Amino acid sequence: MNALAVARSSFATSLARYRRSWGLWLLLLVAPVSARYWIAGKDAASAAIVVNGKAPVLTSAVVGLSLGVILSTVLLPIIFIYLRSNTTRHQPWQVEETTAASRVAIGFGRFGADIAVLAAVLATLTLAGWLLAWVVGAVDGVRPLDIGLSLWLIAAPALMGVAAVRALCDSLPLTRGALGEVGFFVVWIVSITVSALSSMLDRGFVAAMLDFSGFVRPIVHALPHDALQVITIGRSPVTADRIAIDVNSGLLSTGYVVSRLLWAGWAVALVALAGVVYRPHRSGKRWSVRDTIAARFAAGPPPPVQADAPPARAASMPWLGVLVAEFRLIGRGRAWRLLALMVALAGLVGDFSRVVAPALVLLLIFGACAQAGRSEPRGLLALTRTMQCPPMRRRIAFVVAAIAWSLTMALPAIVKAMATGSFRPLAVASAAGAIVATVAISLGAWTRSAVAARLLLLIAWYAWITAPQ
Repeated sequence: MNALAVARSSFATSLARYRRSWGLWLLLLVAPVSARYWIAGKDAASAAIVVNGKAPVLTSAVVGLSLGVILSTVLLPIIFIYLRSNTTRHQPWQVEETTAASRVAIGFGRFGADIAVLAAVLATLTLAGWLLAWVVGAVDGVRPLDIGLSLWLIAAPALMGVAAVRALCDSLPLTRGALGEVGFFVVWIVSITVSALSSMLDRGFVAAMLDFSGFVRPIVHALPHDALQVITIGRSPVTADRIAIDVNSGLLSTGYVVSRLLWAGWAVALVALAGVVYRPHRSGKRWSVRDTIAARFAAGPPPPVQADAPPARAASMPWLGVLVAEFRLIGRGRAWRLLALMVALAGLVGDFSRVVAPALVLLLIFGACAQAGRSEPRGLLALTRTMQCPPMRRRIAFVVAAIAWSLTMALPAIVKAMATGSFRPLAVASAAGAIVATVAISLGAWTRSAVAARLLLLIAWYAWITAPQ
């Protein structure tokens, strides 16, 4: 069996499964949203990178450096968790392991799909960096090339390394479970520690190779050798002074680019090793406490059908029935409803404008766009036009149901604000529900898909939360 054909098939299959996963949208949001939290303005009292108690002068290159550092250090566990728990975690190993297909080729195909998804994350974060440089006011203006160079050169090899570690963990029975997560956690802590210690060495190739996270050389390269370099990563307090960091000279210094390319090469080699040492799964049902308890408390057979049962009450009120159905389908799934409950409870104690409203709108975007995409395919519309409730009436019910969900999630905040004489949460929740629902159903009816509406609304949502308050 041709190895190239196997790798190509594995890549295409994994990429198709990624595209059908709603979790991909969450991954694309994690980095830009967290970046807005970590990177403050040039006059803020905290910063994502602090050197000797001072924040760097906020240039475009420093913005890219900050984004790369956060992604290659703080957010790596989230990336690993996503790779281990997304839609590609279930593989047809019962078929693959009985064929003559090369495990190395299959591994490279899946690794390529992982890299394509992580590259999309980097591209999204690059666009967010351009917007953040304008929002926070970079002293040298918005320089897209400086932001992109520092972000990709720092973060890309680290992301490739995470994807390679995931491939290695999935290749051995011992690390396919919880032990794999524990092993990654240890590797993550060690990599950050070694990267920090590399700042104490001479600024040569060896120090660059020890810096897996890639942030030390761009920070310390232009600083005096005899100065005490205490580097803090995270949202740390700073003094009023600022320190100038020449990020570009560090990125283009001797050995740094080569070290990043070598780390990327080591990731590829690790994927090949994972294919070589791959061990098959062991089939057969195993006893578990959870399955035993579930079997003991399982519901019995349903009651027999009553042929002369009266029609459901909702059938006599088509408008109400459609409205209730749309309300249920927008809030589909226990996870979505649990998140909606958490948003509502946050309205009791959290800031509505900064916390509750963004979370409410984000959750509504996913629920409304998913339902709009499910209800607008051309073949389904041909069927619904023959029913008692025409498509346009259902679309109006969809908008009303989305507004109802928005008001329901904001209800504690609305009551709390009205007690003080403020109607702002009521107005914001009503307008947000109407706008999200109208855009979702309009673009869904036009494109017959949820993708366009979801992408447009997510862009608008991110611009909204990053705009100056």
